[in-house]
Amino acid sequence: MKLFELQPAPGSRKKPMRKGRGHGSGNGKTAGRGHKGQNARSGGGVRPGFEGGQMPLYRRIPKRGFTNIFAKQYVEVNVEQLNRFDDGSTVTPELLKETGVISRIKDGVVILGRGELTKKLTVRAARFSKSAVEKIQAAGGKVEVI
Repeated sequence: MKLFELQPAPGSRKKPMRKGRGHGSGNGKTAGRGHKGQNARSGGGVRPGFEGGQMPLYRRIPKRGFTNIFAKQYVEVNVEQLNRFDDGSTVTPELLKETGVISRIKDGVVILGRGELTKKLTVRAARFSKSAVEKIQAAGGKVEVI
């Protein structure tokens, strides 16, 4: 096979429909827009959610709750994910980011207790769940709140 022999699989590419090119094409005259009206005009149509002047759904439904702009956003890491580190190492949020366990640190890291821990580690994080503390200490490790 050569570079110039490459071509798409049969049936995977469709020719674009050429609208308004005579009635023989099946898409001439009104070009699939029907007769008159808002949608037949250039730039016509309505915005998403518009219901023709009727009170739209997003305004009929009552507002509920609020978003606390001061809430801290923690990145969750489970105890089972810490097994990838060597025995006796110190696990910090920066190390978790370097090794790809988390993609960003946000306001801190919280260690949760899902899974089992087999390594003896010193773990530094912003928060720990009770079960995570128990599992880390049961494995012979230490917990340090940053």
